[in-house]
Amino acid sequence: MAPNALLSVSDKEGLVPLAQTLVARGYRLISSGGTANALAAAGLPVTRVAEVTGAPEILGGRVKTLHPTIHGGILARRDDPDHQRDLEARGIAPIDVVVVNLYPFSRTVANGEVSWEEAIEQIDIGGPAMVRAAAKNHADVAVLTDPAQYPAFQEALNAGTVDGALRRRLALAAFQHTAAYDAAISAWWAERLAGEDTPSTAAESAAPDAPGGPLKLDLPVLQVLRYGENPHQAATWHGSPAVGWGAARQRQGKALSFNNLMDLEAALACVREFGYGDHPVPPPLAAAVVIKHTTPCGVATGMTAAEALQRALDADAVSAFGGIVALNRPVDAACAEALTSLFLECVVAPGFSAEAGARLAAKPNLRVLELSGDAVAAAPRLQLRSLLGGVLAQEADDVPMEPESWTVASARQPSEREWLDLRFAWQVVRHVRSNAIVVASRGQTLGVGAGQTNRVGAARLALEAAGDGTRGAVLASDGFFPFADTIRLAAAHGIHAVIQPGGSLRDDESIAECDAHDLTMVITGRRHFLH
Repeated sequence: MAPNALLSVSDKEGLVPLAQTLVARGYRLISSGGTANALAAAGLPVTRVAEVTGAPEILGGRVKTLHPTIHGGILARRDDPDHQRDLEARGIAPIDVVVVNLYPFSRTVANGEVSWEEAIEQIDIGGPAMVRAAAKNHADVAVLTDPAQYPAFQEALNAGTVDGALRRRLALAAFQHTAAYDAAISAWWAERLAGEDTPSTAAESAAPDAPGGPLKLDLPVLQVLRYGENPHQAATWHGSPAVGWGAARQRQGKALSFNNLMDLEAALACVREFGYGDHPVPPPLAAAVVIKHTTPCGVATGMTAAEALQRALDADAVSAFGGIVALNRPVDAACAEALTSLFLECVVAPGFSAEAGARLAAKPNLRVLELSGDAVAAAPRLQLRSLLGGVLAQEADDVPMEPESWTVASARQPSEREWLDLRFAWQVVRHVRSNAIVVASRGQTLGVGAGQTNRVGAARLALEAAGDGTRGAVLASDGFFPFADTIRLAAAHGIHAVIQPGGSLRDDESIAECDAHDLTMVITGRRHFLH
C-alpha cells in the first residue's frame, strides 16, 4: 500500500514542489478545497478528502476533515496491534505525512475594521486538530506547518532520512504553531471585549497588548540563539511565529544573533516613522535607516529605495560598516547593488525583487529578511523590559507626530524647507538613546549624539559629526534644554532651527538665546526619551 500524505494549507507557498517530491517518492496525495484545486491545476494526482471519508464537506466547508477516517489514519500507532486491527476493520489507511498551516487569522484581524463575523470565520478548527494529532503521533507521522520547513524535509525524504529526531523537531514546531494561533485569537478577543466593556469591568478584561491588567505570556521558542549579547550568555528567542519578527522570512544568510535582533528592532522602529510596506498605504517617500548598536547612525529619505539607502550610508560611512539596514519599500536591483557595496550584517525590507535577490546572493553571509507590513501591523503595541524579579510594561512610543499642535516660540518663523527638516529630525530623534540630539538637513541625518549623561555633550557629538553640514541645518532634542548652553553651541555651528519638547523652568532663557542669534525654536509639547 502506498504511503499517504494529507495536505491542507492556507499559505500555498512551496506547496507544488513539495507535493511533486511526495508523488515522486510514491505517496498518495489527499487534499480538499483550495489546496486540492491547486494540486490538480499543477497536474498532480490528488484524492479528495470526501472520497477517503465517504462523507461530503458540510456547513459551507466548516466540516471537512473532522472524521474518524482522517484522525484514525493520523493517530494510529504503527507498532500497536490493536490500533492496526481497528484500521483494518474499518478500512482506514494510515496517514504518514500531514502538511497543514492554518487560516490567516492574524492577517485578517490586522485590519482594525474587521467584523466579529469575518474574524470568527478565520478561526480554524479542523487544521489545529490535524496538526495536534500528527504532532502527538510524531513517532510515525511527519507534520509540516511552515513552508520554510519544506526544503529540508524534501532533502531528508529523498535521502531516506526522515528519522525520529526530525519528526520530533517538526512536532515541536507544530505545537508552537497551534499555541501561537490560539494566543493570537485570545489576544484579539480580549482586546475587542475590553473595547466593549464598561469602565467597571474593563480592568478585568484588559487587553494583553495594553498595560493595566495581569500579564500572561505564552511565547514559544522561535530559536535557541548561539549566545546572548556576549558568548558566555545563553539566550533564546521567544515570540509568535504569526506576527512581528516571528513572521519574517529569512531569505539568506547565517542564523540571527541576539544582537542582530536587537538592532533589527531598532532599525524597524525608526524606518516605520516614514511608513512601511503597503500598510495601510505605500509610503510617499522611500526611507532607509542604518543602525549600529541599536542607535541610528544614518537615516535618509529619497525618491527611490536606492537613493534613500545611499544617502543613509553617506550620512556616516564609517559607522555604517557592519551595520543593520532597514528600508520601508521593497528592494529593487539598484538598491541591492548599494547593499552589496560594503559589509553589512542584516537588511530588512517589506519585499525583494527577483533581480535584487540574485544580486544579494553574491553576499551569502548577509542576513536578508523579508517582513510584510501586515505582520508588523498585527504585532502587539505592548513593550516589555525585564528587571530583577519582574517586568515593566508600557505602550510603544509610536504615536504619530502632531505638527498642528507645535508652537513657534522664537521671533523668527521657520522657512518651508526648515519645517520639512524639523519634521524629519523629530521623527528620527525619538529613536536615539537619551540624551539624544540629531542634526539633519534635506531629509538626511548629518550627526547623531546618543546616550550622553548631559545634553550639551550629546549636542557637541552630533555637531562635530556633522562638520560643515551644520550651516543652515536643524537640530532636534528628545528632551528639553535645562540651560541655554546647547543653543549657544548650535548657533556657533551655524544651525538655523531647533525643535524640542519644551517644559524646562529655563525655557525662556533658551528662547531668548535663539532670538539673540536669529534662530527658530519649535516646541512640540511631547518628550521622547528612549532608555
